[in-house]
Amino acid sequence: MNTSYLITGAAKGIGRATAIALASAGHTVIAASRGGIDVPGCVSLTLDVTSDVSIQNARAFIQSRNEKIAGLINNAGALINQPFNTLVREDFQYMAEVNWIGPAMLIQSLAPCFTSDAHIVNISSMGGYQGAAKYPGLSAYASSKAALVGLTECLQVEWGEKGWAFNVLCLGAVQTEMLSEAFPGYVAPTTPETMGAYIASFVEMGHKTHAGAVLAVAKSNP
Repeated sequence: MNTSYLITGAAKGIGRATAIALASAGHTVIAASRGGIDVPGCVSLTLDVTSDVSIQNARAFIQSRNEKIAGLINNAGALINQPFNTLVREDFQYMAEVNWIGPAMLIQSLAPCFTSDAHIVNISSMGGYQGAAKYPGLSAYASSKAALVGLTECLQVEWGEKGWAFNVLCLGAVQTEMLSEAFPGYVAPTTPETMGAYIASFVEMGHKTHAGAVLAVAKSNP
């Protein structure tokens, strides 16, 4: 039985950098994205976390490879930046589906594929970190990321006894397309490659020292 790491939202930015860092360390990496885009050194997987059928197909793919998942990084995310009074129900539903419900359903579906000491790392934002600065236009995004934080803590209580560790990283400003959507013109002090290397190291070893942790990973916010 082979072990591997699975990362969602691996087509670009932090996800792609994390996948490459893990592959460079010698791991088998399944790089998942909605378009199934090739990432150097990785196995590509088409996965839309808002689709139950897509999630089921992903599980079948992993099982067909006789893989066990040593680490899952729920990195896929989306952002809406517009004033609260202009948001509609569908905006909040979309943010919830991508940033919170999708990761929850993926974890649930992949449970049979986890190793006995699997590490599940959810990627949130400083926008979802209690007490951190909040910004106009990001209420739907930030509240969905806060829900992901709460989910992580709940899963550690409910499934931690299985030997699995659930941690959440609340990222600060990283120079990505999403950051540019949220803060046009802002130049972040952290590159995707730097953050990707950190996340890769954390999914490898973080469960040795953390379980149910909510960790701020931010040089700046934004």
